[in-house]
Amino acid sequence: MTPANDTRNAVKPAGELPGHRGLLMEEGLLIDQSEKGRCGVDLPELSGKSKGRLGVETRAEIGLPEVTEPQVIRHFVRLSQQNYSIDTGFFPLGSCTMKHNPRLNEKMARLNGFANIHPLQPEATAQGALELMYELQHWLAEMSGLPGVTLAPAAGAHGEFAGMMVIRKAHEVKGKPRKKVLVPDSAHGTNPATAAICGYEIETIPTDAQGHVNFDVAKTLVNEDVAAMMLTNPNTGGKFEPMAHALADLLHEKGAYFYCDGANFNAIAGRVRPADFGVDVMHFNLHKTFSTPHGGGGPGHGPVAVRKELAEFLPVPRIVKKGDLYALETEAKHSIGRIKGFHGHFGMAVRALTYMMAHGGEGIRQASEDAVLNANYIRAKLHDLYHVPFDGICMHECLLTDKKQKEKGISTMDIAKTLVEYGFHPMTVYFPLMVQGAMLIEPTESETRESIDEFINTMRWIATEVNEGRGEALKQNPVSAPRRRLDEVKAAKNPVLTWKQ
Repeated sequence: MTPANDTRNAVKPAGELPGHRGLLMEEGLLIDQSEKGRCGVDLPELSGKSKGRLGVETRAEIGLPEVTEPQVIRHFVRLSQQNYSIDTGFFPLGSCTMKHNPRLNEKMARLNGFANIHPLQPEATAQGALELMYELQHWLAEMSGLPGVTLAPAAGAHGEFAGMMVIRKAHEVKGKPRKKVLVPDSAHGTNPATAAICGYEIETIPTDAQGHVNFDVAKTLVNEDVAAMMLTNPNTGGKFEPMAHALADLLHEKGAYFYCDGANFNAIAGRVRPADFGVDVMHFNLHKTFSTPHGGGGPGHGPVAVRKELAEFLPVPRIVKKGDLYALETEAKHSIGRIKGFHGHFGMAVRALTYMMAHGGEGIRQASEDAVLNANYIRAKLHDLYHVPFDGICMHECLLTDKKQKEKGISTMDIAKTLVEYGFHPMTVYFPLMVQGAMLIEPTESETRESIDEFINTMRWIATEVNEGRGEALKQNPVSAPRRRLDEVKAAKNPVLTWKQ
């Protein structure tokens, strides 16, 4: 190679330089980094074709990336650096997926006796773990006012399923199976899906002008065909249901049960016991209220609590105390049976009970109050620039819409993408469905006033840009993120799910 055609040391135009800027590495697919012959481990050469245990011939070429171990490590570390998390910044979609997980919880879950326990080891060698689960059942029973508790469900939606199956079984044992379940349009989206999976027809109750369940409509729908109502309280509009007790009376008069979606229990924990406003069955999302890890698929944990008379229908196993010993109750005449292998997600139980005991009753109450205060602080600071669909104070979630900005051509999506540009993960967008252009902002109790003020200032700046005629530029955001705005319609209608074109 002559110096004239050796371009290895030539200065490249800026447009051809690697995409590394500000130590934020442009990260391609691992398959595109593949170079034939590279490998992270030493493997023996294949000697001809051979057949495995299933009789399928072993292939010499299987199309995996051929890369070194450092390439693999750097690839996934770089990807991890592009993953915005609660440990790097404020998450205005809050506890639904991202609530601060105190490191004390992690430390306890990693204790040798907890981390290495096996679900099949004899009960006599697992008394500490069983005691922990028994204690967690007790805490959940105390806070809900519902004495029957199961820790079996793997996640919140799984807990809904277990709770509704308990209700179904109760009606069947009475000899009066029913057809319908009532679900307000302010409920979580999993509620109607759960009821349908359990074999029920769904009837929707609309929201009234104040953001509550329309009680007058509910009265016309409750009859002897109704198995239960599934109420999310506080609801997805951030409102506490003031008619909850009256709804419970309405249902009980007709022999129906009152189910509470407890996913938003973190707004009222320590202040309100759902049993006191008539709830018969509820599930907990431990990650929302008691700070167990979530997001990206869990693992979750969705315990269910029920009134005493429904406890016989709970799934097995349940943890019971016999004298001074703890045991697993695996048989019960009217139980709906097992819904999961083994005994729930034990590591999540350790983390949740750690959070409870570290805070105590007063601390949990304070956490609920702080979350509600933070949401109302945001609502008060933004209500002059953004449309607030329902008057009055909210619970732990502040609901806004893009109604004022939409008149000037800027949507909720434009606002969300601009938040990305300025360093915030967006809030929950376009949910709840009962309002157009929803922006559901959920600051948890662990946020400082400074972090919330930064978010408020950014939201106010966005609204001001729109009001003063500079909103068109927001449609280009984000411009500094590793990836620009996606074509949402194309992504939904023509998804490319492999690396090959």
